[in-house]
Amino acid sequence: MPLFVVKADFGGSDDKGEEIIGEINPDYKPWASSLIEELPSETESLLFALQAAIGAGVIGYVLGYFKGERKNADR
Repeated sequence: MPLFVVKADFGGSDDKGEEIIGEINPDYKPWASSLIEELPSETESLLFALQAAIGAGVIGYVLGYFKGERKNADR
């Protein structure tokens, strides 16, 4: 419901961090840069979904492993 009621610009944390650093120290120059500067939005979405799928797979495997270990320990 709040997403429909509040009309706000939901930006990423990277943008907010850059804004705050610019306010604190306007002369700041980044000491590192991205390996890949700009990706198309479809590629970013794909990488994000892939990261989420891998994370969910790891968490599911670990939970299943411990559940199986507990079930085998009860025997």
